Amino acid sequence: MIKGSALDWAILFGAAALTAVLILLLRPLLQRYALARPNARSSHREPTPQGGGIAVIGATIVIIAVVALIVPGILHDPLRLSVILACTVGLAAVGVTDDIRPLEALPRLLLQTVAVIIVIAALPAELRVIPQLSWWLERALMLIGGIWFVNLVNFMDGIDWMTVAEVVPLTACLALFGLIRVLPNDGTIVALVLCGAMLGFAPFNCPVARLFLGDVGSLPIGLLLAWLLVLLAHRHLTGALLLPLYYLADASITLLIRIAKGEQITQAHRSHFYQRAMDNGFSVIDIVGHVFLLNVTLAILAMVTVLTTSRALHIATLAVGCALVSLLLYRFTQAKPR
Repeated sequence: MIKGSALDWAILFGAAALTAVLILLLRPLLQRYALARPNARSSHREPTPQGGGIAVIGATIVIIAVVALIVPGILHDPLRLSVILACTVGLAAVGVTDDIRPLEALPRLLLQTVAVIIVIAALPAELRVIPQLSWWLERALMLIGGIWFVNLVNFMDGIDWMTVAEVVPLTACLALFGLIRVLPNDGTIVALVLCGAMLGFAPFNCPVARLFLGDVGSLPIGLLLAWLLVLLAHRHLTGALLLPLYYLADASITLLIRIAKGEQITQAHRSHFYQRAMDNGFSVIDIVGHVFLLNVTLAILAMVTVLTTSRALHIATLAVGCALVSLLLYRFTQAKPR
């Protein structure tokens, strides 16, 4: 992975501390210019500043740059990583614009597509996820999947701590994969820094939140996670499917249901399973607690697939993950037991 456990912890806590400091510095500005007021889709009742993603993404970029300067040679491919981070900053700029003055759906989607195309172009040409497919078909599927992942992270960032409950277990697991040389070094560092940054953001977003992540955070985080999962899928596809399985299921099934009902998919809504859970009497803590525990379980299942080579075990593990996700989605559709 990197050059010692002391450095690993320094990166993690450094990212958390810098994120917290940046939030404290930025919060008065966000309170003035980026206030999220309750609407039909909202789960909050009081106007709350958004834009915490500025601190999360800012800290991520700064810590990676500092580590690269302090430990020469720690990045195996700094040019490619610079391209990925530049696209991350670009999507953050799209997000902050949308947070202040909402963009139309089409230009927003086009800008996201450009960012995902550049990230895919920056992947090594020999990186394959499903070698049985043609190279161009596989890259086209990566493009569709990347755009969807950027958006689904944004869609799922609808209640306090939800993104924390997703990103922290996922990135922590990816960092552990780096320890056993499953994830490339550069990806491992990004996962570790992003995990720390989200931990630094968490105290400000705990229910009832004093700060929201905003599109400036959810969009670039979605891009980074998509890139990290592609790196993992190159060697362990099952593990890469298991880690984000709850987010994929909730967002994708919700989209398909809305399409089947003939609803306008670009309009704001409260149809996600976690939103329905709130309507069914679950508290925010109940929901994010369930999601966090599920994601930890999915991370353990992903670790099992990474550490074994049995195809039958991989299929069984994926089936268990799908069953657990299905059970939680079903539970969210039912009234909370009294």
